[in-house]
Amino acid sequence: MNPLQKLSESFDNGMIPESTYELIKKRFHLVSEGITRIENASSIKFPIAYVDPSIVITGNSNSLDVGILYARTIPLIVKDSIHVVVQISGPLIAYGLKGTIHAILAHEFLHYLELVTRISNTELLSDEISSNLFENVYSDNTRLLEPRSVFNDATLLSHITKRFPSGFRDYKLEDKVIKFWIEQKLPVSKISLDTNTVKLNATQLSNIKFDELLLQQLEIIKTKNSRLRKKKLY
Repeated sequence: MNPLQKLSESFDNGMIPESTYELIKKRFHLVSEGITRIENASSIKFPIAYVDPSIVITGNSNSLDVGILYARTIPLIVKDSIHVVVQISGPLIAYGLKGTIHAILAHEFLHYLELVTRISNTELLSDEISSNLFENVYSDNTRLLEPRSVFNDATLLSHITKRFPSGFRDYKLEDKVIKFWIEQKLPVSKISLDTNTVKLNATQLSNIKFDELLLQQLEIIKTKNSRLRKKKLY
């Protein structure tokens, strides 16, 4: 899959200006470097990733309960098979710092591993996401793997820790996205958190197969994760 295909189509259709298109293309190497860094730090291949030429706004009508999603991990069901893809927003690439981009990619990678773990254990019939942004952040933080159990890159771990203490928030990045993207009437997707769900039935779950090496690596990570969680508790 060409990760820039949707971006190119958006430019060809006149949805984003040439200057924005060239800026995202110019800075896409930060994404490529981040993916390589994550693969080296975890010894696990990153899922398919692509650039979405829009920004996703999520939440309720209450302005205090609205957030920006800079990336999403999306499971796609095709003929009783699952393919996990990471959708990266164009504005994140255009305006985000290198450390921010890498931290968000690493966070989505943890989502990917969590999804594979739950599906491979047939634990996931309906992955329901709260319609409340605060509750969703809490749920996100409690079920994801400890980054230290996955990555052996100290700088990458530092980026994750600093940017995800209790949900991601980067006010400088938000200001740029609002000023240079949203206020310029560039593509915006609005979703409600309670519709951001994936549902799988028992038949689909039983037919899904993952790479055996990946499952073995996840078993090792889960053991390390359990030890780290116990240290936190005691």
